[in-house]
Amino acid sequence: MAAVCNLLSLSPLAYLSQNSMARRTRSSRAWHFVLSGVRRETDTRAVALATGARGWGYDSDGQHSDSDSEPEFSSLSPSIPSAIPVTGESYCNCENQSEAPYCSSLHALHRVKDCQCGEEDEYFDWVWDDLNKSTATLLTCDNRKVNFHMEYSCGTAAIRGNKELADGQHFWEIKMTSPVYGTDMMVGIGTSDVNLDKYRHTFCSLLGKDEDSWGLSYTGLLHHKGDKTNFSSRFGQGSIIGVHLDTWHGTLTFFKNRKCIGVAATKLQNKKFYPMVCSTAAKSSMKVIRSCASCTSLQYLCCYRLRQLLPDYVDTLEVLPLPPGLKQVLHNKLGWVLSMNYSTSKPSSSSSSSGSDSDSSCGSDAEACQRKRCRRT
Repeated sequence: MAAVCNLLSLSPLAYLSQNSMARRTRSSRAWHFVLSGVRRETDTRAVALATGARGWGYDSDGQHSDSDSEPEFSSLSPSIPSAIPVTGESYCNCENQSEAPYCSSLHALHRVKDCQCGEEDEYFDWVWDDLNKSTATLLTCDNRKVNFHMEYSCGTAAIRGNKELADGQHFWEIKMTSPVYGTDMMVGIGTSDVNLDKYRHTFCSLLGKDEDSWGLSYTGLLHHKGDKTNFSSRFGQGSIIGVHLDTWHGTLTFFKNRKCIGVAATKLQNKKFYPMVCSTAAKSSMKVIRSCASCTSLQYLCCYRLRQLLPDYVDTLEVLPLPPGLKQVLHNKLGWVLSMNYSTSKPSSSSSSSGSDSDSSCGSDAEACQRKRCRRT
């Protein structure tokens, strides 16, 4: 009876140690391995309890960031801003776009019905390419919506459009249809030399990491050749990012919520680009809501100039004294030009010198470039 009581009073670890020392059999090495494993597990749990909820992450050029998987909002600290979705930057005032509800999982945000504001177009010049994308992507909505990292994120996923942007004018809009957070979510362009699956196990800002691509980050940074430049304010869920690639003048211009941000690049003539997006955030998504193209004609230049002269109207066609038939033709062919907002209001002193949401460089730079080209021709 005394022996039984002694055995019951022993802890499992002490019992295993005593038993292994009493019996020096051929299996003593196996028991030693088991005991060492138990000790390692105990030490690991002790370290985990001591560190608490401290996160371990890296900057946008690092190798890992646990903030790109679904964050638990209840355990986040303010020292990890990338884990908190950007709010207050939506194109519309829909309730599910204006602020992120406090919940334990981002999955609840995806159950809210998608906002349809700003999605008026029915014809699209291009959609996402199912053959040129990262493995961690899924296409829906007739290949217009790309979903990144369906379960969890272990790197950077990217995709490009299914049509090369040839000579002429190209304009498209990408809508952020999910919470925007993590190491980076980007909109931009790149050549066919960009390896979309190169950083599938690395969290980074893929677009603009080399000389073959340009990317606008949700943090407001413009990336190219590995360099970063302050370009705009942040964008988040519900934001509409517009991109205008003018291959004739060689300019790349970005818009946010249909207002010009600024000219991001020049001297892009004689290069072949594709529209691209990338994301490191788990269960994130973006949607093409407009993709248009037209040749650089006198008709385009006239419409472009009219839009600059009438910047305060939502649609220039509404105030032009034109026959209904001609209005319809212009709306079908160049409606995107007549609805772009090239606001030339003076930027605030707090804005970056490289760009702002009301950057005057949108109108002045492009206009000067067009006058220069017109004189040459």
